[in-house]
Amino acid sequence: MKARAVRTGHLMAPVADQAKMAAAQRIEDARYWAAPRIHSAAHGFEDQVAPMVSSMLTAAANKIDPTPTRSRRWPTLVLLSGLAVGAIGYMFYRRNAQQWTEHMKDSASDASRWAGEKADRAAESADRMAGRVSDKADEASRKMS
Repeated sequence: MKARAVRTGHLMAPVADQAKMAAAQRIEDARYWAAPRIHSAAHGFEDQVAPMVSSMLTAAANKIDPTPTRSRRWPTLVLLSGLAVGAIGYMFYRRNAQQWTEHMKDSASDASRWAGEKADRAAESADRMAGRVSDKADEASRKMS
């Protein structure tokens, strides 16, 4: 019986090799077909299902978390206060700048008025001196004649 089994095994060896090669080819074909589909399914799961599961888990964690949530009003209050102080400071700056400009205009007009008065006095003084010199020149010319 053993000899018969060995002989049958030798007869079936080529058929088994062919079956092995056919199975290997079919498995490789199946892998080429399945790989892109599995890859696409993985991306679909990652893009659609995973975010929903993640948000559900986060909501559940927030519900059972024993630590109280901190108030976020202080940063907002500080920001708004800073903006208000900045706006008030800007208004004071603009008002002071405007007052300074008006003061400088007044000072400039005062300075020009003062310079004009000085020039008028200098002209009058020069006219008086010229009149005296002219009188002395006339007197000297009369004495010489």
